[in-house]
Amino acid sequence: MIRLLILLWVSFLLTVTSQAAEIIVETRPFTIEKTFSATALPDKGCVPILIEPKSWTDFQILELADHGKRVTKGDVMLQFDPEAIDKKLADVRRSLEAGLLNMAQAELDLKHLQETAPHKLEAWTRAAAIAKEENHYFTTIRRKATEDGAAQALERKKQMLSNQQEELRQLTKMYAADDVTEDTEEIILTRQKDAVVTAEFALRMEMLDYKRALEVALPREAVTLANNERDTAINLREAEENIPRAVQLKKIELDTLKTTQQREKESFAELEADRQMFEFKAPADGWFYHGPIENGRWSPAEAVKSLFKHGRPALNRPFVTFVPATAKLVLLAFLDEAAARSLKPELTGTATLTGREDLDIPVTLTRIAATPGPDGTYRADFSAAWPNEFVPPVGSTAQIRLIAYHQAAAIAIPSKALNYDATGWRVEVKLADGKTERRPVKRGRVSKEDTEILSGLEVGQVILTSGDDAKPKP
Repeated sequence: MIRLLILLWVSFLLTVTSQAAEIIVETRPFTIEKTFSATALPDKGCVPILIEPKSWTDFQILELADHGKRVTKGDVMLQFDPEAIDKKLADVRRSLEAGLLNMAQAELDLKHLQETAPHKLEAWTRAAAIAKEENHYFTTIRRKATEDGAAQALERKKQMLSNQQEELRQLTKMYAADDVTEDTEEIILTRQKDAVVTAEFALRMEMLDYKRALEVALPREAVTLANNERDTAINLREAEENIPRAVQLKKIELDTLKTTQQREKESFAELEADRQMFEFKAPADGWFYHGPIENGRWSPAEAVKSLFKHGRPALNRPFVTFVPATAKLVLLAFLDEAAARSLKPELTGTATLTGREDLDIPVTLTRIAATPGPDGTYRADFSAAWPNEFVPPVGSTAQIRLIAYHQAAAIAIPSKALNYDATGWRVEVKLADGKTERRPVKRGRVSKEDTEILSGLEVGQVILTSGDDAKPKP
């Protein structure tokens, strides 16, 4: 019996729950409230610090101020180890000095080549002409003259020997006629005999010289003179090509040295500029923060991974930030499309900070982006009236609440009561005879589970909807 009663009771409840609830249309306050997180950041004046070197890439942290440190103008916030770049600068400086000397020497060499080139060509031309002239004269005149001279010298020696021999015969014949040869005659005969021997020797030597001249000396000189004419002609042709080429090469060498010197000067200037980035001092009183603050966001996650002694921050990207003491803190939020479309400038609200929920900080929406950023969110800027006794540090998170839309007396119904078909939005209205009909309505704004109705319903009408949260008919 009890089990049967329980089954009947459950069946009754299911029947009641499945039936549509009735709601009396009435006016009431309708409000759209938006709540979202925002971050306290300076409105302007932040100085993102990044390394944008022209050539140097090794930036190793030597000293780094603590995150959030209060600094005064001139304080060193960040310093890199300059040892390696200072050595490089010294090397390049010495190379520049050596380059100047090399250029001066090359200019002197070029000037010397340009001045001596005509003289050298003239000397080679003269040498070739002389060699040709000497060979021509030898082959046409001097060789024959030398041969004739050698033959004439040989004939003279032969004649001299014949004369000496004839004189010896005459003396011998003359002295042989006497019965007794005197001492003086003997001496004369002996002397004449020596003269004959000397003439014979001279003739032999002359014959050797004659043979040597005709068979060796003159042919050898002929070859030497011919070779000299050939070689000087070759040397002249080479000089005519090589000397101008040497001048041109020296000009190219000088131009190369000048280009190299100019590039090293530019490289030195770039290194000197990079050297200036090895120390960052506070430009004014303020705070020093690890991580970049850009475009309304503080994103330290990646940057702080290298922010330690001997660490090497990424180049060409901000990794620390200086916030001047004069910077005014504002609240920045990045909203989804629905929230952004529901807001407009000059809306006011309050912000609360975790741990200081007792402080309701008045805020005003000063700017809302018209287009989304790359991440699809819309930036919203809020001014804040910070209490004198408390100003949050940069990067603090706040919860903002504001009224995006408010009507003191509006017709609002549960969103569940609305249906959409091909003709638009409709509501099931209960008639006086108990029947129902679907009537078109114009929908307004939506707040959580309620929807504002701009037209199509009147106060006092009864509409039907499903769900336990509907307001029952009294």
